[in-house]
Amino acid sequence: MTSWDSVPEKFRASSAALPEPWEDIFGGLRSSRTNGCIAVGQIGQSLDGRIATPTGHSHYINGSAGLDHLHRLRALVDAVVVGIGTAIADDPQLTVRRVTGPNPARVVLDPGGRLPAGAKLLADDGVRRLVVTAEETRPSFPSGVEIIALPRTGGQISPAEILTALAERGLRRVLIEGGADTVSRFLAAGCLDRLHVVVAPIILGSGRTGINLPPIERADQALRARMRIHRLDDEVLFDCDLSAQRAAAGRANTST
Repeated sequence: MTSWDSVPEKFRASSAALPEPWEDIFGGLRSSRTNGCIAVGQIGQSLDGRIATPTGHSHYINGSAGLDHLHRLRALVDAVVVGIGTAIADDPQLTVRRVTGPNPARVVLDPGGRLPAGAKLLADDGVRRLVVTAEETRPSFPSGVEIIALPRTGGQISPAEILTALAERGLRRVLIEGGADTVSRFLAAGCLDRLHVVVAPIILGSGRTGINLPPIERADQALRARMRIHRLDDEVLFDCDLSAQRAAAGRANTST
């Protein structure tokens, strides 16, 4: 396998194909049909589609190869996004530690201003930190944290407006990392260009599922996507191309 170390720089500096196997796995993240902004969702799950046990335990469903893949995704994007539930429950760092590459900007979706000021993703380490919150919320965060205030629709902030607001700030390649509710909302809104699902060879039997979408009546109404499959040691990556269903991003009213 060709070394990864030079890939992040080549990915950003040139449109030339990456050395294999990296072009086959990550080449689809270069561009989008929608305003030049691309969003990729990532889910790590068991064979039976679970991301955690009934008690909420999830460290670690995926093994070393699956975690390396997640960190490679982080190294290639401008920003990594998590919802407030994941930010509070897991207190993630959202940095690139397992592979070579730059750390992305860290974004948390926090409409109600619940994120603790001491959260790891707010650490002042030279990387941009952004919090997306509701217009009526008046959060207080450490100096240097960028606040993006957006309107709620039906109690939630539109995924399309979130992507538009990030693109306006120069963050045009975005990883929607978690949790399941956040990835599912972006998927249901047609706001993902690709979805990477890394399946581990385990069966949990019960627990939380990775994707939850509005119910359908018939199987022929299911979302279908062009797909590539890659082996990651004993895990399997399903690279789903959702560009055909990608919705146009809306214009956001933002303040900082």
